[in-house]
Amino acid sequence: MATTTNISTSYVGEHKGKIISAALLAGNTLGSQAITFRPNVKFQEVVRRLETDGIVKDSTCDFTDTSTISSVERFLTPKELQVNLELCKKDWVDDWAGVQMGYSAFDNMPKSIQDYIIQYVAAKVAQTTETSIWQGADGAGDFDGFETLLSVDADLPASQELAGTTVTAANVIDELGDVVDAIPSSLYGNPDLCIYVSQNVFRAYKRALGGFGAS
Repeated sequence: MATTTNISTSYVGEHKGKIISAALLAGNTLGSQAITFRPNVKFQEVVRRLETDGIVKDSTCDFTDTSTISSVERFLTPKELQVNLELCKKDWVDDWAGVQMGYSAFDNMPKSIQDYIIQYVAAKVAQTTETSIWQGADGAGDFDGFETLLSVDADLPASQELAGTTVTAANVIDELGDVVDAIPSSLYGNPDLCIYVSQNVFRAYKRALGGFGAS
């Protein structure tokens, strides 16, 4: 069965050849490579975390074991998602782009429509993936995101868990300051250290810095 297609058209006058649609959230996280890609994972991939304690001790004349090495595992499990669209050519015969289909029983989808739908669907997939990366809850069409995984992680240090609050332009600098204060000394100054914020926090921060003139 073809995908349900609702076309509203007057089919009179001259078509300007332009198509518009709602603006979509850009896939910034994947596009900027802000996270690490793990390609070709067929079933599961194991990520091992290794920790030690008290590795340096006072010197003695005898050999004495130092430290404890702990190795724990995390599993990366891919989730298969899909996009299934089937367009019926008959639905587009009386549309503005119908002339692009040709004049035979073996006509094709209008190229302008076909190209635009492909681009639009790709952007939709990017938007859904961007939302899932941060807020996904393993529902229909998404996967567990950072917020979901962090909320159930019992191993997070209590000193790095901050109380949530509504962020505004009036308090955003103080709230970001609390985040910076909670960064462990072992990480602070690391060239790979970044602070990721949601769009509403970024908007508030720009306003607190003086608006759009701030860079």
